[in-house]
Amino acid sequence: MRIPLFSWLFLILIHYVSLSVHVFVVSSQCPSDDQQSLLLQLKNSLTFDSAKSNKLKQWKNGSDYCYWEGVSCKDGCVSHLDLSSESISGGLDNSGALFDLQYIENLNLAYNNFNTQIPSKFDKLTGLSYLNLSNAGFVGQIPIEIAHLTRLVTLDFSTFYFPRTPPLQLENPNLNVLLGNLSELVELHLDGVNAYGAQWCEAISSSLPKLKVLSLSTCNLSGPIDISLQKLRSLSVIHLENNNLSAQVPEFFSDFTNLTSLQLSNSGLDGTFPKKIFQVPTLQTIDLSGNQQLQGSLPEFPKNASLQSLFLNGANFSGQLLPNSIGNLKRLSKIDISTCNFTGPIPRSMEDLTQLVYLDLSWNKFNGSVPLFSMAKNLTLINLSSNLLTASGKLRTFPAFLRNQSRLVSLDLSENQIQGEIPNWLWNLSSLSQLNLSYNFLVALESPLLNLTSLSVLDLHSNQLQGQFPLFPPSAIYVGYSKNNFSTGIPPNIGDFLNFTLFFSLSNNNFNGIIPESMCSAPYLQVLDLSNNSLSGTIPQCLIGISGTLAVLNLRRNNLSGTVPDKFPERCSFKTLDLNGNQIGGQFPKSLANCTMLEVLNLGNNQIADTFPCLLKNISTLRVLVLRSNKFYGLFGCPKPHGNWSMLQIVDIALNNFSGEIRGKCLTTWRAMMGDDDDAMSELNHLRFGVLKFTGVYYEDAITVTNKGLEMELVKILTVFTSIDFSGNNFSGSIPEEVGQLKSLYDLNLSSNALTGAIPTSLSNLRHLESIDLSNNKLGGEIPAEFAKLTFLSFLNLSNNQLVGKIPSTAQLSTFSAASFTGNKGLCGMQLNITCNNPSEASNVKPNSGHHREINWGVISVEIGFTFGFGIAIGSLVLCKRWSKWYYKAMYNILLKIFPQLEERIGIHRRHVHINQRWKR
Repeated sequence: MRIPLFSWLFLILIHYVSLSVHVFVVSSQCPSDDQQSLLLQLKNSLTFDSAKSNKLKQWKNGSDYCYWEGVSCKDGCVSHLDLSSESISGGLDNSGALFDLQYIENLNLAYNNFNTQIPSKFDKLTGLSYLNLSNAGFVGQIPIEIAHLTRLVTLDFSTFYFPRTPPLQLENPNLNVLLGNLSELVELHLDGVNAYGAQWCEAISSSLPKLKVLSLSTCNLSGPIDISLQKLRSLSVIHLENNNLSAQVPEFFSDFTNLTSLQLSNSGLDGTFPKKIFQVPTLQTIDLSGNQQLQGSLPEFPKNASLQSLFLNGANFSGQLLPNSIGNLKRLSKIDISTCNFTGPIPRSMEDLTQLVYLDLSWNKFNGSVPLFSMAKNLTLINLSSNLLTASGKLRTFPAFLRNQSRLVSLDLSENQIQGEIPNWLWNLSSLSQLNLSYNFLVALESPLLNLTSLSVLDLHSNQLQGQFPLFPPSAIYVGYSKNNFSTGIPPNIGDFLNFTLFFSLSNNNFNGIIPESMCSAPYLQVLDLSNNSLSGTIPQCLIGISGTLAVLNLRRNNLSGTVPDKFPERCSFKTLDLNGNQIGGQFPKSLANCTMLEVLNLGNNQIADTFPCLLKNISTLRVLVLRSNKFYGLFGCPKPHGNWSMLQIVDIALNNFSGEIRGKCLTTWRAMMGDDDDAMSELNHLRFGVLKFTGVYYEDAITVTNKGLEMELVKILTVFTSIDFSGNNFSGSIPEEVGQLKSLYDLNLSSNALTGAIPTSLSNLRHLESIDLSNNKLGGEIPAEFAKLTFLSFLNLSNNQLVGKIPSTAQLSTFSAASFTGNKGLCGMQLNITCNNPSEASNVKPNSGHHREINWGVISVEIGFTFGFGIAIGSLVLCKRWSKWYYKAMYNILLKIFPQLEERIGIHRRHVHINQRWKR
């Protein structure tokens, strides 16, 4: 067959074009050897944990690199590289092979631990449109070279904060310089990056016209939110939580017609929140929680609302949940409006919210009855506690709708008035992981607790539960049975149920019998509180030597006897040891010195007989030391070196047999009592131990102290509360001047000792002092006028000493009654109704006190001459007992007329002689 010339020309042209296209494609492909070699070089340069790697460990020579895990290609060039979550800890530097893979468009190194600065060579990857370095362990300043990646569409440097880890910084370059040329950016994630400054709105709005996602949480930003942000009409996600905005929320946020997520929690917002923002049709998530100064109320929600998550907890919202409005949120799955000021009934229309998963209405003022949430089949958390529900004020019964919530994970009905028994159907909710029924009036429960095999948190404290010990599933991590009426013994096999338990409290019940040794088998136990029961027997030795997890052991106020087992392990983990109020004797356990993290030690009200426990002197974490009412004896304090008790804030060694002088040098190591207002230790906090870290579950230490003459229980021990109680011992000598250095001291009790000398004026330095008791000593001299500086002093007891002179006429001391000064024969002043210049009462005043009395020497000289001469005349009668007594008495009265102050000293001596004679008889 003959082919026309035109046809041949056409075929030649087609072949030429196809050949040209083929040549073009081949010429644009990357050399496969080069790309594979670079990837293998990158793998070899990186330090990573192969046991946790799912990508790098599979990269092998000889296979098609474009199909390696984490790698994607375009025309043979590596275009996407995802090495996220590969446990990489190093090996990325400016000379690495990564920056020779110049065709990469998408790079993800998130969730690693490089622990280095971001390399500056990123500007070589000019084709990058997606860069994710979030939570990769990078630190320090973000390099200026990032600003050269002008094709970037998504930039993510977000980082979770970890203690002692320096955050990423945007200082030089600052935010304005970094974003100046990134006009294509659609998503910006800088969460956790320290961006500083108040000009962030202008920097973003002037450079990023296409921005849709703005995520700058925890960036140290300040307010206000500038109106220039209004230009970003495409914004759909705004996350600015955990900043210091101190500003109002602008109403123009309601103009963002694509807004889906608005998160502004914990940002110091104030003013009134614009209702229009709630009504944006596309809005799915709004979080305003933690803004205590932010006021507002809920609007009428439109029927086409998209809202899925509503978080207002801790904000100052009030008013009612509008009945016809809240029911329109058909997609609502999570609602947390706890700790607000909402009032009125919970709308019945909420029964139509079938998608509800999380419901927290606690700590409001809702009243009336509880709606039936039976349509919400997927509820996992319900918290209705601390409201005014039902006509009587609070819930009295378990809401019936709970019976069918088979997927319920968390149930909190605490702080209501639910009475009677816990219904059996509750134990059929097999998905329950957290159950809180505390602060009710429940009286009984049955053993079906064991049916809740998924239960991890069980809190039944502060009820009226009675009967036998209720066993719980071995899955329980937190078990709170305290403040009930259980009255049986603790099961001997209790250890079998503590396989995962961290917190176990049976305090304030009537449990009796011994402490089972099986408790020692609990492998993870951190807090064991058996206080305020009727337990007897001895402390199991294994409990003291339990593995290095037990941090709190509280056995106070039981009937335990024996001794403290001297079995504390070398790596002792105790932070709190409270054995107060038992019948424990013996010596102080020497191995307790192994507990180098000890913060609270309370051995008060026992029968321990030993010297002062100097073996604890190097435990620098010690905050509370109570040895009260034991049989300790000997000198207080320790010889050099004095140790380091820099955090000590409460010392109570009252009612023992300590003697000798109070060593002032020992007090100078108590730095927590010496701090000024500006010191970090002055921050208001209280002693507590974090049990479930990251969940806010704490064990709070408590202690009984004698303050202002009264015994009181400190349910929370504030870190700023400082107290010294040395009362009821045999201390002698003077009050050391060093006490005046304890500037943060609140309470000082040195009463009922044998202290002498004057009250040191240095005590006036204790400007925080609220209570001082120096009664029942032998203190002399005058009351320091400097006490007028103690403006916080509300309790003062100087009674039964040997003080003299006039009580200082100050506004502060004039507020105290006569009881503060009685028993000091040489004192005068308006508090005692004794006028210091009244002749009939001036015999009680020292001559050097400024109130002198004239002596009638004429009369006295006659009396002396007569008495002296008469004594010589009847010298032969000296052996006559009757005459000798008369002579002694006459001379004694004459001397008192001359030196009235002798009455105090001689009188005391005579009383002691008289007492000794009575004992001899």
